[in-house]
Amino acid sequence: MKVIVINSGSSSIKYQLIDMPANIVLCSGMIDRIGLEISNLTYVTQTTKVEEALTIRDHKVGLEKIASLLMDEEIGVIKSTDEIEAVGHRVVHGGGSFSKTVIITEEVKVKIKQLFELAPLHNPANLEGIIVASTIFNQAKQVAVFDTAFHQTIPVIAHKYALPNYLLTENKIRLYGFHGTSHKYVSENAIHYLTQNSFSKDSKIITIHLGNGCSMTAIKNGKSVDHTLGFGPMNGLIMGTRSGDVDQSIIFYLVNTLGYSLEAVNTMLQKQSGMLGLTGYSDLRDIEANAENGNVDCQLALAMNAYRIKKYIGSYVAVLDGLDAIIFTAGIGENSSYIRKLVCTDMSYFGIELDEAKNELRSKEIREINTIDSKTKILVIPTNEEIEIANQVFELLMK
Repeated sequence: MKVIVINSGSSSIKYQLIDMPANIVLCSGMIDRIGLEISNLTYVTQTTKVEEALTIRDHKVGLEKIASLLMDEEIGVIKSTDEIEAVGHRVVHGGGSFSKTVIITEEVKVKIKQLFELAPLHNPANLEGIIVASTIFNQAKQVAVFDTAFHQTIPVIAHKYALPNYLLTENKIRLYGFHGTSHKYVSENAIHYLTQNSFSKDSKIITIHLGNGCSMTAIKNGKSVDHTLGFGPMNGLIMGTRSGDVDQSIIFYLVNTLGYSLEAVNTMLQKQSGMLGLTGYSDLRDIEANAENGNVDCQLALAMNAYRIKKYIGSYVAVLDGLDAIIFTAGIGENSSYIRKLVCTDMSYFGIELDEAKNELRSKEIREINTIDSKTKILVIPTNEEIEIANQVFELLMK
């Protein structure tokens, strides 16, 4: 079964065409920096690699470009869209409606749209991917895999807010958690790695997913028990354009005293804050480059970013009552030695000792970047949300 996985993020599209159940990747690639002046496209098959800098205005344009490459007469990997039996879509927020992978119907699309307000940077892009893919791969089953599913194991003590009870029972307001496919994939790989290296099967790990969106998960014995993102993918860590944690009273002050509308505050917190608000840049590569050239705002923003991550490591060590490993993953987590160094500095109390030479190495494989004497493993594990999504799609359709 050929499954194409489309992961439409807030500013990127990742895609893989996978032959299931063998997990053979026939084609993969991504487009990032969508909506900026110059976007980067990669398209990789077993014999071809295309890299191109071009303008990608939005996700629709991006998906159309990907489809044209897949069916290109010279470098394509399919001759007809009929070869694609299933399309797996990453959907960020399932709310109270979705706790497992589902075949997409018109009703499912409506419910995804109803959740736009809870994930305004993602669910619209996810739905756009579904709509466009439905026209391009019109003979394939369209399947949604929800980021919130992995976090259904978070206990009530952690997922319930200290609000009137009816808001949970009647309105389903609770911590849902996000980036679930990524946290699930890398945690399973980490646990396998640790057990092979003489660690107990009873594991206590923290996964740190750092991209344009960022989140951390406390995972005990393979199950998510706490997570930095909550009702929507907006709180917790400092992100590309999202603020992360703020004092709620700031919102009331902005509205009641400074005269901001609620819509303006929402736009500010979702699209104008985070690293963008602190530096004028949303892409960490730009921020690191300017920090190295002496930009004080960029230097401070990077320090604040790492400080927030360190605070959550400390709290999750308490939740887990110990720590076997921390895992860095996703675009920033896998590629930014700068951020990893900032996070792991002065963390010896938790047994976290970074090997700076190992930290500078690059690899597509799982790797340790801790010192030999470090009590806690520091692992860099490339995430593969697409493989995880393909597995879930195949399992659903084979039932």
